[in-house]
Amino acid sequence: MTKRNYVQMNFRNSIISKLEPGYFWDVDLSVLDENSSSRLIIERIFSLGKMDEMNLVIQFYGQEKILNVLCNLPYIDPKTFNFIIKLFNKPAEEFKCFRRKQSNPRLWNS
Repeated sequence: MTKRNYVQMNFRNSIISKLEPGYFWDVDLSVLDENSSSRLIIERIFSLGKMDEMNLVIQFYGQEKILNVLCNLPYIDPKTFNFIIKLFNKPAEEFKCFRRKQSNPRLWNS
């Protein structure tokens, strides 16, 4: 079996093949690995994905790993952040992006 056939076979059997390729516009899908690229996959699916794709990712990685990744992201857009804290019933203070935002207050609103 050639390396290309092996990559294609693994791609068809992986979780990545079940996700919208457009989420990974800047990555070569043939080298994207669900284990070494878990942070990227989780971040993109929770930022851009649909609920069925989020459920697929939760089933694959498990809630603990997903929360570990999401809690350590330096930035999550406000809409996605609100959805995540409601979905997982976690306090906002447990997320790095929230603590980081609180430590950099704006001087004025304009």
